[in-house]
Amino acid sequence: MDFIRSREDRNDLYSNVDLTPRPTSESETLLSVAMEIEHANNSGYVHGGTIMRLVDTAAGIAATKHARRRVVTAAMDEMSFLAPVYIGDLLSVRARVNDAHHSSMEIGVTVDVERIPSGERLHVATAHVVYVGLDRDGRPAEVAKVIAVTEEDHTRQAEAQVRREQRLLRKRALAEASRRSSDARLR
Repeated sequence: MDFIRSREDRNDLYSNVDLTPRPTSESETLLSVAMEIEHANNSGYVHGGTIMRLVDTAAGIAATKHARRRVVTAAMDEMSFLAPVYIGDLLSVRARVNDAHHSSMEIGVTVDVERIPSGERLHVATAHVVYVGLDRDGRPAEVAKVIAVTEEDHTRQAEAQVRREQRLLRKRALAEASRRSSDARLR
């Protein structure tokens, strides 16, 4: 069974990573899945968790294509469902790297649905998922920078930088609130 690789073999695939900056288009990923009974509840609505899993899968593929190394999900920004998805709908999940920092990347994901057989198309959701590149020991590792080529790329990159600043501010504020709470309990 030559096609089954050991963990060490897989790790060796990512030992010499090319960190040359890349355009966002190189990470573009599209998943299209026909929604079936297994994806839905008894009322015929597709579970939000099913859609979130596909979002994470597409984002993970885009992150891996950009980083050219193993990656893990670190965070997902708010995701609101704007339209229901039903059994029989064709769900399309598009993902692409918006921006990259030392070891983290933000992946923008859009979810659209096509109603079969009418052909009606609807936007279902948007998400921003943060991934971290990993070295062979599972520690955060450097990833390639992003080259913004188009005006849309520049806009996505600028918006990603704002979201990153907001995530970092929130993280610091929560840490401070936790510290103050611990201090108050000790008094």
